[in-house]
Amino acid sequence: MARMTVKTLAAAVGVSPATISNAYNRPDQLSAELRDRILATAKELGYPGPDAAGRTLRMGRAEAVGVLLSERLSYAFSDPFAVEFLTGLSEVVEAHGISIVLMPLSTPTDGSRTRPNADDSDLTAVRNANIDALAILSLPTDHPAAMIARARGIRLVTTDISSDPESAWVAIDDFGAGVMVGEHLARLGHRDVAVLVETNQPAGSPGQRLEEDQLGFLDYAARVAGLRQAIGGQVMIISGGHNSIESGATATSWLLDRDRIPTAPTPTAPIPTVPTPTAPIPTVPTPTAPSPTAIVGLSDVLALGAIQALASRGLSVPAEVSVCGFDDITAAAAANLTTVHQPIREKGQHVGRLLLDPESQPRQVLLPISLITRGTTGQARQQPALS
Repeated sequence: MARMTVKTLAAAVGVSPATISNAYNRPDQLSAELRDRILATAKELGYPGPDAAGRTLRMGRAEAVGVLLSERLSYAFSDPFAVEFLTGLSEVVEAHGISIVLMPLSTPTDGSRTRPNADDSDLTAVRNANIDALAILSLPTDHPAAMIARARGIRLVTTDISSDPESAWVAIDDFGAGVMVGEHLARLGHRDVAVLVETNQPAGSPGQRLEEDQLGFLDYAARVAGLRQAIGGQVMIISGGHNSIESGATATSWLLDRDRIPTAPTPTAPIPTVPTPTAPIPTVPTPTAPSPTAIVGLSDVLALGAIQALASRGLSVPAEVSVCGFDDITAAAAANLTTVHQPIREKGQHVGRLLLDPESQPRQVLLPISLITRGTTGQARQQPALS
């Protein structure tokens, strides 16, 4: 049987190929009776409808937008921030009949990288993606995948502030958010803090200490820089894997296991004031650095993992350790977590509008943030004196 085409269907109905196209793409141009007759004939003859790729080439539009994820694909469906952001984005684009293509960056199986990776499969996906515009979440605009998209003429919308006047972005002041948290903790007497960050390693990986130049996400780097400016003491960066409660818990456990956050000992017997002549006076090792009195999760999810790990060790929050998060997801209020609020859903909606319309104004949107003080931050515990 010969392949059914728009021309053969047009001949069967007795109309022009343009009328067949209108029946599928511009139904308002036809009477209901004529369109019903065309669709009924198409069904009878087995015509599947216009070729989507061909229509894209003719119209110059793919009718789809992409989202480049810095995490594995499952993150988009499980992480509270991602779910809320994508909900806002989809609310805007679905109203215009536009599809969303999720494009995760590859994750190394050996857990060797702390930065978002880009291998050949990522780049091939971007090279072949049939999209009109691409949203980039917390990745530099010189990332290889972003550069390929730009070279293809695909419009980019980022979620980080850019000084490029031609760029399009929807962001918060992540540096200012870090300063906000640091100043809050400093007012409570905290000087030394541990910061929990995510990497592309599996959730709940063994904790590891990172340096600031290993932070591969722009928002995290800005938050740490702001925190450092406001805190007078040390800022220790730790990760236990990608953004999850398990990762926050294992990173915090790493901190506790290395006696970085000691608890006050409870004496079981009277402490002698004068040593006996035959017993040497015991010496206590001098700490080489003060231990953190506060833990800051650069996402609420990581902060919730920290609270979980502290509770499992019998440590009181905030009496012994203060904990603060970022984002103000729904679970943060339930946990009484001090955090930085950002309008996540609204951010997704703004990104959606910029993806859809290259003429939408403004093209650079700075969203408001605020510190939500709840019950997980308090006065810093007294640190032992260092000699």
